[in-house]
Amino acid sequence: MPISSALIKRVTASLYERSLKKIPDDTRAILGRAQQAETDGTARRTLTVMIESADAARDDGQLVCSDVGLPTYSIKIGTRVQFDGPVRQAITDGFAELAAGMNPPILKMITHPLTHERSHAGKDIPLVSFDVIDDADYMDIVCAPKAMGTGRWEAVEAFVYPTVEDVEKYVMDVVLRAGSQPCLPIVVGVGIGGTFDQATRLAKEAVLRPHGKPQPDALLAGMEKRLLDAINETGLGAMGTGGDMSAMAVNVEYSASHGFVPVAVCFNCWINRRTAARIYNDGRVEDLQW
Repeated sequence: MPISSALIKRVTASLYERSLKKIPDDTRAILGRAQQAETDGTARRTLTVMIESADAARDDGQLVCSDVGLPTYSIKIGTRVQFDGPVRQAITDGFAELAAGMNPPILKMITHPLTHERSHAGKDIPLVSFDVIDDADYMDIVCAPKAMGTGRWEAVEAFVYPTVEDVEKYVMDVVLRAGSQPCLPIVVGVGIGGTFDQATRLAKEAVLRPHGKPQPDALLAGMEKRLLDAINETGLGAMGTGGDMSAMAVNVEYSASHGFVPVAVCFNCWINRRTAARIYNDGRVEDLQW
C-alpha cells in the first residue's frame, strides 16, 4: 500500500510541533545529571530554571522557546517505498496549516535573506534534504528546526591536508567565537571531508546523534572526548553564567576527501530540537523518540 500525501503532511507537521514543545528525553536526562553535579551555584540555579521551564512547556503544551526556527527536515526514503501523491508539497502544506492554526501561535521566523521581510512561508521552506535507504520499505523523517542562537554561529572552512590538531583547533575557535550566544549547554556536530556541501551535511547529521550512541571509529572518538573536555573547561557554563557544563556532547563524522578538506561545525542549543518518525509502506507510523 503506498504512503499517502495526507499521512506525510500529518506526520511532518506533528514532528515540527512536538520539537517546539518538548525537549528529547535523553537531553532532559543529561541536563538533570548536570544540575545535580554542577559545582557553581549560579549555573546550578540556571540549569534548574531551564529544566523546570522545559517540563512546564511539556505539561502545558506550550513552546519551550519563542524562537521556533526554520522548519528543517532530513528524509531518507527506502527504495521499496511507494507514494500516493506528492511528497515535497505535502510537507509544505503540513507546515502551512500548522503555522496558520497552531496553539500557541508561532512568530514569523521565516525571513527573506535580502529584504528581511518576515512571514510563515518562503522560497524552499520547509528546508528538506533527501537520501535513500537500499532495500527498505519505509521512510525515516527527522525534524530539527534551526533557530537564531545556534544558526548564527555555525561555520565551515576548507583546509589542505590538515592534521587532527588543526581540525580540533578550528572547532575550538568556532566554539569560542560563539561564546554563550548559542544558549549553552550545546551539542556540537563536526563534519570532516567530502566537499563543502557534504561536510555541512555530515555536521548536521552528527549534531542529531542520540546521546550515548557510541562512535565506533577510535580516531573520531578520541577527537570527540578531547573537544568535549576542552569546551567544558572553558567555564562558560549554562547560558554563559559560568560552570562545569558548556557542551552536552561533541559528535564527529567524516567522509573521504581530496587534498582539500572542508570542516563544518554545527550547533544545537540546550533544547536540542530533534524529533523523528518512520513511516512504513503499509501506513504504520513509528515514533523513533529522538
